[in-house]
Amino acid sequence: SPMASAQPWKSMFCCVGAGAAVDEEGPSPSSTPRRRRGERRTLLPSSSASTASRVSLSSLGSTGTLTPEDLSLTLSGSNLHAFTYAELKAATAGFSRSRYLGCGGFGPVYKGQLAAELRPGLEAQTVAVKYLDLDSSSQGHNEWLAEVFFLGQLRHRNLVKLVGYCYEEEHRMLAYEFMGTGSLEKHLFRSIDGPMPWMTRMKIAVGAAKGLAFLHGADTPVIFRDLKASNILLDSDYTAKLSDFGLAKDGPNGDATHVTTRIMGTHGYAAPEYIMTGHLTAKSDVYSFGVVLLELLSGRRSIDRARRSREQSLVDYARPYLKKQDKLHRVMDPALECQYSSQGAELAARVAYKCLSQNSKLRPTMKEVVQALEPILKMDDYLQVGTFVFTVEWKADMKVEKIVEDKHQSHQDRHRQKFPNSTIHADILLQRDGAIGPYTTALQRHRRASSYTEERGA
Repeated sequence: SPMASAQPWKSMFCCVGAGAAVDEEGPSPSSTPRRRRGERRTLLPSSSASTASRVSLSSLGSTGTLTPEDLSLTLSGSNLHAFTYAELKAATAGFSRSRYLGCGGFGPVYKGQLAAELRPGLEAQTVAVKYLDLDSSSQGHNEWLAEVFFLGQLRHRNLVKLVGYCYEEEHRMLAYEFMGTGSLEKHLFRSIDGPMPWMTRMKIAVGAAKGLAFLHGADTPVIFRDLKASNILLDSDYTAKLSDFGLAKDGPNGDATHVTTRIMGTHGYAAPEYIMTGHLTAKSDVYSFGVVLLELLSGRRSIDRARRSREQSLVDYARPYLKKQDKLHRVMDPALECQYSSQGAELAARVAYKCLSQNSKLRPTMKEVVQALEPILKMDDYLQVGTFVFTVEWKADMKVEKIVEDKHQSHQDRHRQKFPNSTIHADILLQRDGAIGPYTTALQRHRRASSYTEERGA
């Protein structure tokens, strides 16, 4: 069967006790009455948005009664632009097929161009416009509103920037900064440009960790709830930015230890205790980050139905090897061809192991994860020789290669006997330009690696 990527879950009450699934997602947006006279309205301070003064989504009560006017006033200090449907339609050339970027759980996404003349303070820029497919339930509206509230009030280098939104009649749209490089999922699993380099992977891991640490460390903590490779976008410099805050939740307040909510997320990334109980904490995000870090180390998806049954779950297969130095090679992505820091790989594996602990209390905080991973960006204890790095004992490798060459020669001899007039007799290719390729002999690789080491030492 073809590779099956992780699929988002719908709400699942079957896994939660009768009293656990109590998350109020709000009534259907089909009826949005205007605010009654005298009804209290929560407003953001007129100063610039910050985590200290953030209006929590839960403080609004019933989100289905929030009118466009109320939303605009509530977020008046957030620097968000409230666009009209006509403006975003024009920006995307009428939602032209040529501007279509893709479709997610939220709805179709289009590339748009915003002119500075549209709004005071608006810079001319390229944006990605998400168009919500409203259905009969309230879930789509609530996810849209969560994105507006969280990204409208939170600013960080490792969070995607929300430029503005549209809330007009049945239309719900979001305009983000355009991330032309795409997602981590695309570059890690579907790239046609070769494997992602080790340092790029670690830079992305650190960036995503910093984004989560920022959310968890806010005065009113935010739990992302749906961290996965496809929700980590990359800019032109491969800086990681968390996106898709539709399932994000305000963290527990006061003496509360968790938020009880309906189980929503993506199979293969969600923490086991959250799946079983519906209890959501910041440590749920830590587990999801551990899965992403493991994907970066291994180059494998969290769930891969194309593999043997015992290897389909990446966590179940790989976690036992993460704390064993002599077994770590079974986890590492072979496409890296050993071009990574062995010390850095061991450190990253230990961090992933702790993040994936079945006991949420044993998992580190995201701040601790950042502190542990950042030193890896300065580790370069590996040789980059040509296109291949020779890391095993060279005599042993020569012995194996001799067996391969003998078999190859035997095949040639049999071919010549069967087809004496044939001129198609493949020879072992030896590159002569100094680069080490897949057919270069073990002795040549050893000599070049030794020469490289001597030059560096000199």
